Amino acid sequence: MPGHSKDLTRLRIALTTFFALDGFIFAGWVVRIPAIKEQTGASASTLGLALLGVSAGAVVTMMFTGRLCRRYGSHPVTVVCGILLSLSVALPPLTHSTWALGAVLLVFGAAYGGINVAFNSAAVDLVAVLRRPIMPSFHAAFSLGGMIGAGLGGLVAGSLSPTRHLLGLTVIGLLVTAVAGRALLRYDSPVPKSAPVPPSAPVPQPVPGQPEERAPRRPDARTRRLVVVFGLIALCTAYGEGALADWGTLHLEQDLDAHPGIAAAGYSCFALAMTIGRLCGTTLLERLGRTRTVVAGGTMAAVGMLVGSLAPSVWAALLGFAVTGIGLANIFPIAVERAGALAGPSGVAVASTFGYGGMLLGPPAIGFMADWFSLPIALTSVAALAAVAAVIGYGTRRATAD
Repeated sequence: MPGHSKDLTRLRIALTTFFALDGFIFAGWVVRIPAIKEQTGASASTLGLALLGVSAGAVVTMMFTGRLCRRYGSHPVTVVCGILLSLSVALPPLTHSTWALGAVLLVFGAAYGGINVAFNSAAVDLVAVLRRPIMPSFHAAFSLGGMIGAGLGGLVAGSLSPTRHLLGLTVIGLLVTAVAGRALLRYDSPVPKSAPVPPSAPVPQPVPGQPEERAPRRPDARTRRLVVVFGLIALCTAYGEGALADWGTLHLEQDLDAHPGIAAAGYSCFALAMTIGRLCGTTLLERLGRTRTVVAGGTMAAVGMLVGSLAPSVWAALLGFAVTGIGLANIFPIAVERAGALAGPSGVAVASTFGYGGMLLGPPAIGFMADWFSLPIALTSVAALAAVAAVIGYGTRRATAD
């Protein structure tokens, strides 16, 4: 059916746009954190507390958003959260105290967490209908959007104040949401003709006032356990992303005496490699399947991070960071997709919450271990958790059906 195929293609483009917009806006905010710190007069510790507002807002909202998606559909929730994200990114430069900054970051974090659950839920539905493992391509768009947002932010940081810069992001975000949101709202969430349902799952009962195919089904105990397991895989991989973002540059500069410019390229190597890995993710999944991709990716990331953390030279460490990025690239999208296929938006919310928790856990955990041992030894925990993700991935091979 050519018309149906075109509709799905347009829907995929609209969803990809929202993934890219999310990465673009979040990266644009991150590069202005130093300027906001100076504006509010925050110390490192009080800024850290204020930044927890993003995390708190996101984690609390993620579970709530799963319920909203079940009730109203993931497409409308994606659009609403896109509007809130675009508006809230303009608020931090308007604050002049850390308390006010923390309060507005709660709003920003809530929008960020909400849109992540909503568009991942929509993407899971589309993956099920297309019967192709395209989930990594959406996350590649997020990574590309983040790289563009960070690059643009670095270019305008010297000429534009944070207020003007982030207000510009608001305007761009609202325009993109208006265009992509119109396309997204034109279509209902696609429903596969024969969606896989666990044999022990109870038969869903119609809910008055809702289409029959959207009637929520309560996952059985086994399904809930599997969702948590996939959430743990997401946690193990997101831990590494958070750790490298905050500690990779310091490791290169402090432990390997790298020039600041070269040290700054450490995370860029990791992020670029992850983006390339996700762009190739669909082809990789079609050839290897989910289990082999998770096991191979986790193993590759473990080896890469051992090199990146323990190698005596800067260039070997950079190579290790790049290998780690390629290895981790597709594990998180697979975990979220599997959790969503098993339990719908609630599964996406659980896996996303675990993953976001891992990203938050990584930096402080590395800091404590660096104080107890050393930073290179602390960074080997990334390798350890990547290996754990590979082992869990192999253990869930029957649940992934490939």
